[in-house]
Parts: sequence; structure tokens; C-alpha cells
Amino acid sequence: MPADSSSKQWSVTVAALRAPRVLPKSLRLAYAARMEHRPEDSALMLRYRDGDVAAFETLYQRHKDPLFRYLLRHCRQRAAAEDVFQEVWGKIVKARASYRPTAKFTTFLYRVAHNCFIDHLRRNKRHMGGAELDEDLQPHPGEPPETATERSLAKERLSKALMDLPDEQRDVFLLREEAGLSLDQIALVTGSNRETAKSRLRYAVNKLRAAIDERPERQ
Repeated sequence: MPADSSSKQWSVTVAALRAPRVLPKSLRLAYAARMEHRPEDSALMLRYRDGDVAAFETLYQRHKDPLFRYLLRHCRQRAAAEDVFQEVWGKIVKARASYRPTAKFTTFLYRVAHNCFIDHLRRNKRHMGGAELDEDLQPHPGEPPETATERSLAKERLSKALMDLPDEQRDVFLLREEAGLSLDQIALVTGSNRETAKSRLRYAVNKLRAAIDERPERQ
């Protein structure tokens, strides 16, 4: 089971939504340069298909945290997310013999995850609760109390606003934010087209930004 990095990632999400861009171009290029030496996901999956168990372990370690966060934000309850998480990897293991790199591995992985969550939702529609996720709202070291309070309130507003989004908009946002998929990949995962994915993402981001920047009325 992946380590719980949801709180740290959620703080990054708040900052990203407030920023005009997620990463400056220079940082994206530097990150891409560092990633060049890593084996491609599809190559690792092909090696696993041919019996290289270590290749699968590399894939699992590479993708487990963002995949779990994606499922946790959807399922809202940790136990349910863990069940779907295990189901997804089980299907990946079963599919290894027939795997063909016709698309990026992340597209394949999140298509499986998307379908597993839809199946879970259909099976448990009446039992899907709105329980709050466990978020770490403790102040950061050296953080002024007023800053910690505002950060905590922003995270709470973001969490609620995310749950209030229409399912299609929430899914597109999570595929972009947690999985890092492109619009073309998101379209493939969700069975839509690029313009539809782009429109859903735009509406989701605008709603979430408005929720984060919202200030409670003073009495």
C-alpha cells in the first residue's frame, strides 16, 4: 500500500490552482532532462510480460502514489480506495500477457483505474458516503498562525469544492492533477474527445480556483 502523501500533494494543488502555471518552462525542461535516462513505462511492461518481475516493481513504485491519490479523491473513503487500488493492479498483472504498447502506459493504467472505479461506483452507489478525508492540517514549521489557518481553510474549501464538482469534471481534473495526463490521454481514458476534456477541465479549474479564493463573510 502506498505511503500517505495526500496531504502534501493537496497543499501543492492549492498552490498550483492559485498560480498561472503549474511549473515554469525552465523547470519542466530541467525535469524532462533528468527523466531521459529512466526506462520507458511501456518498455518496463514489455519486460514484465517476458518474465522480468523487477520491471513490474519499478512500474508499481513509479505510479502507486499518484494512482492511489486519484482513487482516494474519487472514493472519498480510504478502505474503498484501497480495494479499488488492489483491483487495478490485479488487472494490470492479468493483462501482461496480452499487453501491446499502442498507447502510453499511463493511459492504459488510468483507463483500467477509471473503469474499476466506475464498476465500484455501480456496485456501491447506495453506500457512497461524503465522509471527509483525513487531511493533515497541522501548521508547517515556522509558519505564522494566520498563514496556517488560511492554508487549512483553503484546503478544506478545495476538498469540498472537488466533491461538489460533476463527476466528469472531477475525473478530468484528477487525471490531470494527480496522474499528470495530457488532454489527449484524458480523452482516451474517459472515452471522450479532446475538446470535451479541455472544456471539462477548464470548468473544473475555474470552480476550484473560485472556491480556494473565497473569503468567509465577516460578522
